[in-house]
Amino acid sequence: MPRKSQERGSLIDQVISTMRASHTHVVMVSQAAADRIGINTTDLHCLNIIAFSDHDMSAGELATITKLTTASITGVIDRLELAGLVKRGSDPRDRRRVVVKVIPETARVRVAPVFAPLLDDWEAELSSYSDRELALILRFQQRMLHIMQEQITSLRKPSAAKGQIASPRRAYDASGSAS
Repeated sequence: MPRKSQERGSLIDQVISTMRASHTHVVMVSQAAADRIGINTTDLHCLNIIAFSDHDMSAGELATITKLTTASITGVIDRLELAGLVKRGSDPRDRRRVVVKVIPETARVRVAPVFAPLLDDWEAELSSYSDRELALILRFQQRMLHIMQEQITSLRKPSAAKGQIASPRRAYDASGSAS
């Protein structure tokens, strides 16, 4: 393989390994943050889904997004409500429908301080890049988000047998290095 091609392949492998490690750390940060807030990680993830939604979300919508049962989502909402982080309310368009809303005041006091140092560090790091580099990073992140959403859909297809794993395009050892 030509040298440039080997270098490029090595760089791609390093980026993939770093992304995998980063995703593992995201999971660990979520667990540590949930512990600090006093809720479990599933509840934290559901709280984030509700908070980042562009509309009032029903329990049924949350169950559909997370693929948790409606009974499990009821438990999640009950715990988040007990923690003072969300409240149930009537949908103004359909009073029979119950929606879940984040309580901003509580979120600012209990959740925001947990994530503030991480967000500050991200902002400090990003501020060291040029506008052009930031645009590239943003495009990359947006594309990775799209790929992850496609993977979620693919993994949840009923046609995929449980326990059946597609053949990887490349093999990785325990360290995440391509072989």
